[in-house]
Amino acid sequence: MARGKLELRRLEKIVHGFARARLLVVGDVMLDEYLWGDVERVSPEAPVPVVHVRRESHALGGAGNVVRNVVAMGARCSFCAVVGEDAAGDRIVDLLKDLGVDPAGVVRDEARPTTRKTRVEARAQQLLRYDRETDAAITGVSARRLLAATLRALADADGIVFEDYAKGVLARQVVRSVIRRCRERELFVAVDPKDTVAPYKGASLVKPNLRELEALTGLRVRSAADLARAVAKLQRQLGGADVVVTRGALGMALFAADRRALDVPSAPFEVFDVQGAGDTAIAALALARLAGGTLQEAAVIANAAAGVVVGKVGTATASPEEILAQLPRSLAAARAGEAGA
Repeated sequence: MARGKLELRRLEKIVHGFARARLLVVGDVMLDEYLWGDVERVSPEAPVPVVHVRRESHALGGAGNVVRNVVAMGARCSFCAVVGEDAAGDRIVDLLKDLGVDPAGVVRDEARPTTRKTRVEARAQQLLRYDRETDAAITGVSARRLLAATLRALADADGIVFEDYAKGVLARQVVRSVIRRCRERELFVAVDPKDTVAPYKGASLVKPNLRELEALTGLRVRSAADLARAVAKLQRQLGGADVVVTRGALGMALFAADRRALDVPSAPFEVFDVQGAGDTAIAALALARLAGGTLQEAAVIANAAAGVVVGKVGTATASPEEILAQLPRSLAAARAGEAGA
């Protein structure tokens, strides 16, 4: 991939351009529940801490966290997903309304539970998480209703993000039909995959992390050569696509569809919680590309956005103002990486 000239003013213009983007998010939504409290003693019943719960909170998780980030970054967002006919599904609908996102694309299925992840937090750290969910693929009426809702939403979108947490919502037949429509309309398609890329052939950009890349390709990644081999295999499976591999504190490795590679290091940030950083990254990458940024520029902006959210506790978001404040550091790290290459 040819290195472009990175300029702060240009990056700032791209971030300001988020407000003109219309992004559709489709995928596995979750209800993130939090119990916040203090630990002052160990239980006399078992060697476990006793948490005195001070408050509870709820947030959109999974694909819902991508929606939260898209909205926080100033773009217009629509959303399609499947939830249960239960209280958690009701809460997800209410949280979407609170964001100003129309919940019309959320399909209710009485036969499946809404995914819930409940976390116990004390002293700025997570002590425990328990999950209630199913990973069975949607079928029949639910699949048809999700496809119809997604195709309707595409009519007013510039691009789409598939957020795949392998909970069964992104059924293969639904994804393939949607991507076919996107290709007909030449819409941008970004994918945050979990354990398969088979349905996503024809996507514009795919963003696995290192662990996901290994799972998707069956290859261990221990060196730059390993990384290149794994991404080449992934791109063959995809029929060609830009691949962005997120590497935590190391930043991102970019592989354009022509397989030329470029590292975009991240600036060092104080990390409180990495939870949801991948959701922030895919939102920023997609919006930056829709706003006219190159893949390299999008990665610099996404590194800045991820740096914002890891400094917060819980699933968090990054506003344009916060991203703009972090851009100078993100840009400096990317330039230093170029100089050292």
